[in-house]
Amino acid sequence: MNTETQMNTYKQQVEQALEALPMAGAPDALKDAMRYSLLSGGKRLRGILTLAACEMAGGNAQDALPFAAAVEMIHAYSLIHDDLPAMDNDTLRRGKPTNHVVYGEALAILAGDALLTHAFEVMAQSRHPRALEALGEMARAAGVSGMLAGQTLDVTMQGTEPNMDLVRDIHQGKTAALLTAPVVAGLMLGGASATQIEAGRRFGYHLGMAFQIVDDLLDIEGDPDKLGKSTGKDEEEGKLTWPACVGMDWARQDAADHIRHAKAALAVFGEKAAFLTALADATLEREN
Repeated sequence: MNTETQMNTYKQQVEQALEALPMAGAPDALKDAMRYSLLSGGKRLRGILTLAACEMAGGNAQDALPFAAAVEMIHAYSLIHDDLPAMDNDTLRRGKPTNHVVYGEALAILAGDALLTHAFEVMAQSRHPRALEALGEMARAAGVSGMLAGQTLDVTMQGTEPNMDLVRDIHQGKTAALLTAPVVAGLMLGGASATQIEAGRRFGYHLGMAFQIVDDLLDIEGDPDKLGKSTGKDEEEGKLTWPACVGMDWARQDAADHIRHAKAALAVFGEKAAFLTALADATLEREN
């Protein structure tokens, strides 16, 4: 199976799992707001990483599917809250009006809260022997030392002088953490060894750092139509970005170096790492 076919297969599995979520007990208004952002498209990269890592370790992707759906819910929650007027104040996401524009700020906040908590409910229902371990990995990545730490630095240090160490911390928290966790969780569910899990952790970190640097570059030189959102906001709002620290050319080189390190980390998996190796390469070429 070639890389594109495998990508589409994983993405379809994730999409079907998300569509099938019953969200039992949620009032219709809340369910509508949750599904609006959760099912609005996107690459499903985090869910794909979960399934691919599980299979790379020799496991069954079905065992990882609840965790793939959960990490996409966590990601959707973060985008809803990130778009709010109190945060980035974005009105467009993936070419569609953002959640708070459609449903109002109060319901958007509740929809984000609901997606986050429902993600952990879904993972907790797994009977896999390493489910708790994998759930803990997701919790740390989404929590106070992971994504929330990065987002806090992002909003509180806005407008300050660009600093490489600070920007690295922001990128590690707000992006790399939630790309590393699905890899590690997937490996755990696939029965990976401690050595393999550590290799997956390195892969996820470098992939995430490259992903965010490319994101920073796209905000400067990307096509808004392909991105599905406005560009130039980072500079306008005084965001701390990698290009602001080192310039465009150096930033491109740093992204390439991170991808090189990410692929090197996969050596322990041999030929089984072919899909994730190709996915890492594609990160440098993405346009959205």
